[in-house]
Amino acid sequence: MKKFLFTLVGVLFFAAASHAQGKLKFNKMVHDFGKVKEAGVITYNFEVTNVGNAPVVITNAQASCGCTTPEVPKEPIMPGQTKTIKVGYDTKGRVSAFNKTITVISNAENSQEVLTIKGEVLPKSKVSSK
Repeated sequence: MKKFLFTLVGVLFFAAASHAQGKLKFNKMVHDFGKVKEAGVITYNFEVTNVGNAPVVITNAQASCGCTTPEVPKEPIMPGQTKTIKVGYDTKGRVSAFNKTITVISNAENSQEVLTIKGEVLPKSKVSSK
């Protein structure tokens, strides 16, 4: 009888533990820089909170092009904790509208999320022709 109860408790514990999972919630999914001057790298910090009940590890953040650079937390995001994902966009030589994505991969319930940055890069100085 003791073996049966021990096995039953172990199975119930394993079942409860397997439902423990983190879940990421972002302050926003899209950031619009608006109109910015061509002047180098501009950045935005996306806030991400673990609203689940287990730690979340971000394993990868892949930008849609080399002009966009994401920086993700290296340590686990504990339940209830908020961290930032810093995204940079290099405006140098890119005078035009832009719309770039960053795919965030983690062990969370929502294991793949796509963040977007957009805006329009204006020339440093407009040359007037007379």
